[in-house]
Amino acid sequence: MSRESAFIDRLRAIATHPAARDLRDDAAVLPAPIGYDLVFTHDMLVEAVHFLASDPPGDVAWKLLAVNLSDLAAKGAEPIGVLMGYGLTGDSGWDIAFADGLARALSHFNVALLGGDTVLQPPSDARVLGLTAIGRVPPGGAPDRRGAQAGDHLYVTGPIGDAGIGLRIARGEIAGPRKLLKAYRLPMPRLRAGQAIAPLVHAMADISDGLLIDALRIADASKLALTIDLDAVPLSRDTLSFGGDRAARLAAVTAGDDYQLLFAAPSEAGERLAAIATEHRIEIADIGHFFTGSGLTIADREGTIPTPGRLGYEHGANRA
Repeated sequence: MSRESAFIDRLRAIATHPAARDLRDDAAVLPAPIGYDLVFTHDMLVEAVHFLASDPPGDVAWKLLAVNLSDLAAKGAEPIGVLMGYGLTGDSGWDIAFADGLARALSHFNVALLGGDTVLQPPSDARVLGLTAIGRVPPGGAPDRRGAQAGDHLYVTGPIGDAGIGLRIARGEIAGPRKLLKAYRLPMPRLRAGQAIAPLVHAMADISDGLLIDALRIADASKLALTIDLDAVPLSRDTLSFGGDRAARLAAVTAGDDYQLLFAAPSEAGERLAAIATEHRIEIADIGHFFTGSGLTIADREGTIPTPGRLGYEHGANRA
């Protein structure tokens, strides 16, 4: 068990309010006597963990907002506003560029900055940034990660793997198109698509740590088994240009930072989902199914694939 998983397990004993959803979801949902439910989510970005020191500050600001809005998208929520926590490290130029980038991102997504807090960090410390996003949904309208049902299909918006290649480009490991670098630095949360998809699904999450690990989290939270067809996972032409064999596809589904939507829905929702894909100009792929039992099975046209030792990113995994 990773340090992150052990810590979250300890917090579950504390977070007993129903809105916390047993800490098995990426957002809290609080019923409100005002005609809608409120959705809260909080994500942090840490330098050298979630972004590179060389990443432009404005892009880091965009990513901080986008990853939180992606959690709202996975609940089908309309954003209301955000609260930000910011660590000052003494580099005023970086701070100004970050603030300018945040202003552009807030304007793009039409989201209000409602407040937050700043703290002074030692200049040698890695930058630590946090943001709380607040959204709203119709009463009972936020899909629960625990809600998948046996017989449901697993669907994903696409493409998957672009950000993983983009990170390698940003690190200088490989050369590649700016489009893939942009996928890593400037993710686009599927807010409108999430609002359209939410009424049709039994469970939904976004892909932050990797398709395999986030899909297994839905299955585990729902107490079900899951089979994934690796060949059905949508990859972009740019990512496929780096390889489309089994190893390359496994790298794509474990890389993370995709911020696509991953959801469980009955087969009869397929026609409506196809219409939503056309309306929102996105891809929605049927990549697997849930059934009674537990665990994850991965297969492709050649047969069953041994489960990788690493399904995605986990804080503290493989560390003492």
